[in-house]
This record gives sequence, C-alpha cells and structure tokens, in this order.
Amino acid sequence: MEEALDRQPAGWDPEIELLAQTLPPHLYQAVHERIDPDQLLEIVLDLGRESEARVPGREVLLSDQSVTASDLDYVANRVGQFGDDNRAGIERTLHRVSAIRNRTGRIVGLTCRVGRAVGGTADIIRDIALAGQSILLLGRPGIGKTTILRECARLLADEQRKRVVIVDTSNEIGGDGDIPHPGIGRARRMQVRTPLLQHSVMIEAVENHMPEVIVIDEIGTELEAVAARTIAERGVQLIATAHGQTLENLMVNPTLNDLLGGIQSVTLSDEEARRRGTQKSVLERKAPPTFDVLVEIQDRDRVAIHLPLAEVVDAALRGDVPTPRIRLRTREGRVLSNVEEDRQDAPPPGLRATMVASSKRPRAIFAYGVSRQYIEQSVRDLAIPVRVLGNPDGADLVLTLKNYYRRRPDSIRHAETSGVPITILKSNTVSQVREALAQLYAGDGADDTTAQALDEAQAAVRRVKSTLQPAEISPQNAYVRRLQHKLVDEQGGVEAKSTGKEPQRRLRIYLPGTE
Repeated sequence: MEEALDRQPAGWDPEIELLAQTLPPHLYQAVHERIDPDQLLEIVLDLGRESEARVPGREVLLSDQSVTASDLDYVANRVGQFGDDNRAGIERTLHRVSAIRNRTGRIVGLTCRVGRAVGGTADIIRDIALAGQSILLLGRPGIGKTTILRECARLLADEQRKRVVIVDTSNEIGGDGDIPHPGIGRARRMQVRTPLLQHSVMIEAVENHMPEVIVIDEIGTELEAVAARTIAERGVQLIATAHGQTLENLMVNPTLNDLLGGIQSVTLSDEEARRRGTQKSVLERKAPPTFDVLVEIQDRDRVAIHLPLAEVVDAALRGDVPTPRIRLRTREGRVLSNVEEDRQDAPPPGLRATMVASSKRPRAIFAYGVSRQYIEQSVRDLAIPVRVLGNPDGADLVLTLKNYYRRRPDSIRHAETSGVPITILKSNTVSQVREALAQLYAGDGADDTTAQALDEAQAAVRRVKSTLQPAEISPQNAYVRRLQHKLVDEQGGVEAKSTGKEPQRRLRIYLPGTE
C-alpha cells in the first residue's frame, strides 16, 4: 500500500483518497490510473465478477480479474462496523459502504458510494429553510436529497445560529465515527444504534436537547411519521426526507400519508354533496400536515415546490393538483423560478433570475486560490468600487475555486461561519472573475432588462407554438442568452439556437425538426 500511496496523483481529494485506500492494492492503483476523482460516484465489488467504478453515465472496468472473497474481506476490515442495515462508513468522511450477504451472513458484494459535502446545494430552497418552515424532501435514490439535507443543517446552525440536531440513522448526514463531518457545521448529531430505533431517537432529541430544528433522513415507517408529527406539534422546525418521488406517491402511501395530514373517507349529507357538486363519499384531510412545504427534487438543479402544503393536499383530494413552483439553478449560481413571489405588480408569468447569494454588493473581496491580478483587472474593466484584501478579515465576499472550497480550509470555514457570501468559480481565468463580478454588480436597470428579455423569450415560445412559425427575438449578451436558452428548454416542445454576430447575436426559436 505504501508504494501505491507514493504514486498517488496530485490533486486527489483527501476524503476520496481515504475511500481508495480501503481497496486492495491492485484496485487502488487502477482507480488512480483510470478514474477522475471528481467524477467518481461509487465502486462496486461482487464476488466472482469484475470490479467496476461508476461515473456519470457509464461504468469503468477496474480489473479483468474477478473479485475474490479475500478482496471483500480486505475492504470490510478497513471500514467501520456494519450496522443492522448492512451499512458502514469511514471515519470523518461521508462515504457509505453497503454490504450484500449470502444466507449464512458472509459478504458477497460491496457498494462503496462516494459521499461529498457540496456547498450551495441548498441554495435552491434557502429562503424557505431560513424562513423557519418545515420542509419534506422527496426524490429518487441518488438524486441528492441527503446532500441538500446536510447543507440545510449547516445553514441553519452556522448562519442563523439555531440549535440544530441531526438524527443520523445510517451516518450518511454526519459521517462515520464519533466526531461528525465538518460539512454539518455547528449542528449536533445523534446517532441511531439500529434503524428500528429511529423514531425513539427522534423523540429523545426533542425531549432532551431543546432543538429549534431537527433534521431527519428517510422517514419510512408509521412510527417515524407519528414521531415527526409529535415533533412538529411542539413547534420545532423539521427538515426531512421520505420514501417517494412525488406528492402523489405520498398520498397513496398508507404508511406515510399521515405526513400530509392523513386521509379519511367522509360521507356528506345530500345537501352538502349537492352544494359541492360531488358524490356523497369524498376524501378529506384528517389533520394539518406535519410539514409546511413539500419539495420534489426532480434533478440536481431542478425542484418542484408545493406550498402551502395544506392547501395543495386539499386541492389534490378534490382531483385538482395545483401546478407546483418550479425552480432551476444555473451554473452561474442563479435560481430561475416560474413564479414571481411577493410582488403585487408582477408582470405576466415568466422565468425570473434572482441572485442566490447576498443581494448586498461587495466592497471588499478576499481571494482564495483566485489570481489577485485577475480580480484587479476585472475591477478596472468594470469600473466598480472594490478593494482586494489579503486576508478574510473585513471581506464581504470570498472568491475561490471548487477544489479549494471542497477542502474547507480555515479561511473558507471562517468566512462561512461569519455569514460572508462565497462565490465559487469554475476556473481561475479573467473571464470567469469578470463575469462573476458583473453579475454581482448588475444594477436594477440591468435586472429589469434581463426580466424583459426573459419575458420576450416566453412570449416568443407561445407565439411559435400557436403559429408553428419560427421567431427571432432581440439581441442580448451571452449571459442573458444563456438564461433564455434555459427558459426555452424548460417550456418543452420548442428549440432555440443563437444566430447572428455580436453585438446583434440573438435567439431563434423554432419547432423541432423545422430548421
């Protein structure tokens, strides 16, 4: 193993390296030679089959040798203890190692899933979480529910200084070992000895530790649903995930529909049935929902939000499910929504771009891993009043890169706990820095112009669908065109391409197959 460690490529994430070190030497070497650590999702080892690593969209063969029992034992002996749920971890990391056993209990397969604390994943529902509303997250396995849950816990504990307790059944939120992973910030973590006791630990948390927020992963039993209701009735904010992908899944689940308030059949009087225009036997909600908001995670950067949940459930029981609010997160860190909130004079519906980060324009920037020269050049080009600092003290914005942010150095951690916004750039280039600062310093007029451009694209989509003829819209800069492309993709049934030369480059919107 020491020889393998000597050959470790530079730039490997330390936590992923810890997972790689649990592998037999020949597989350890193969992972380093064949896999980009940023792309690694999981490593699969099945007795008598070839080992493979899974990355987005494909599998990579690690060895043409079949996995042996000694290979499986090698890994099992280097990870934490397996619990009743056949899951283990690696201390101070978020990785999960799950075992497949034969009828005698011997391990015949292992799935080593990479766990990452990804900052910014909760920004898409940040306003809801910080407003104190209880949130239920749904989504298919592997979509990122636990990652968002962990980030919500950190936000509430570090930024709002709330008393947050995590009920961590499989150690997926806070990681393996007695000391939780720094990804949960100041939040406290209660481990659960066996999944069968999750409901009792939930109640213990609220009775013994005076939490303002309780975070729970995978509510799946009737006892856990009842415990969640008990917690909510005590005025504690709940943020949890549950089994299911959509609101409809939960409504037809007799075990978990209590989270929505429970569903009962009611027989109406003849007069009431005539007044409602329904049959005499109808379905109604029994009690207030445990949660205020239900969020369907449809993709890593797309969610559907149902709120207020009580009204949504009532409408669904009448057979008229309201259209959820759709939010998209762009690569630039903006959130696009199909609902214009909190404005009485809102224009016709269209996608709106809003900054996820603080709306306060920075005056002093601290750069970690980003060239100070590039920032100073961008400041001159944009003519904005910004100073570049040599340390985070006094900064009201931190610019850094993904690799540096993931390592959570003291400077980054200090900025996060102090509530200083952090902007993560894709690369250390002048164009990336300039674009980030330009977005932060977009004035009200620029925001209005962007909104008008999105409204024009929305109107053009409707026109193309109704007339079946292509339409070109007004020229826009590259950033606004990207937002317009996102809008067109969201509408479905139409396509768009950029045409013309700068500064007259614009979108042409058309029906698929007509260009």
